[in-house]
Amino acid sequence: MNTAEMTAKIAEGNGFIAALDQSGGSTPKALRAYGVGDDEWSGDDEMFARIHEMRSRVITSPCFGGGKVIGAILFEKTMDGEVDGKPTPDALKERGVVPFLKVDKGLAEEENGVQLMNPNPGLDALLEKGKAKGMFGTKMRSVINSANAEGIAANVAQQFEVGKQILAHGLMPIIEPEVSIGAPDRAAAEEILLEEIKKHLDALPEGQQVMLKLTIPTKPNLYKPLVDHPATLRVVALSGGFTREEACEELAANTGMIASFSRALLEELRAQMDDGQFDDALGEAINHIQRASVAG
Repeated sequence: MNTAEMTAKIAEGNGFIAALDQSGGSTPKALRAYGVGDDEWSGDDEMFARIHEMRSRVITSPCFGGGKVIGAILFEKTMDGEVDGKPTPDALKERGVVPFLKVDKGLAEEENGVQLMNPNPGLDALLEKGKAKGMFGTKMRSVINSANAEGIAANVAQQFEVGKQILAHGLMPIIEPEVSIGAPDRAAAEEILLEEIKKHLDALPEGQQVMLKLTIPTKPNLYKPLVDHPATLRVVALSGGFTREEACEELAANTGMIASFSRALLEELRAQMDDGQFDDALGEAINHIQRASVAG
């Protein structure tokens, strides 16, 4: 797939984006959920080798390339690795899956009710590498923990500032200011977030687009104005701690949003499953999430 084909796939595809980008501190937790204990690996190299085995198994499953998964977000080491003897981005594109790269370096300490992204001085070099490897876009996450207008404004401003840096490298940024589902004033935070994002979308040059990855809103279709905005290629939803059942039910009530789930996609997979059991469990999850993504 070339860039135009990948753009069309993401804009129009009747599917969802798989988030396979656990990294750093989240990797041991993801391995434990997969049935791989901490005593089964030693050191970062072995840890990342085990998580790559899981991701490779997901990507090579027949159901993953069946057209219902239209994109996948990768950790840098996954991008640099191989699947079926081919660079991971190429293996994905052969299956009709558009590759994205996680580019943030984690979260700063909370201030004004939000956690901004850590400084990322190596971003330009990473973007150049990603572009050279055939990646279509990127993803970067920051967090909103309360309805603090000043903090949310700073959060969104940082996301769009870095997004412009990514666009300058010819890549599509997924802007992800996640509202914590545990925030006591979550609905109010989402209202503030909506207005801040609209402000920045309106300010983009004509013809320029970004993607948005947002927590499924408390009020169904709150983000419909963002879905319909000409500067938005696609709005995707994170599962944010919901189970798959909960996340799919919430997502189905939001017209035009599609899933970009991680834990909700992988929660029933286990290393101990044989290939048939693994493919059946993954296929059931993919079908469930895809139905919720196109329900609206």
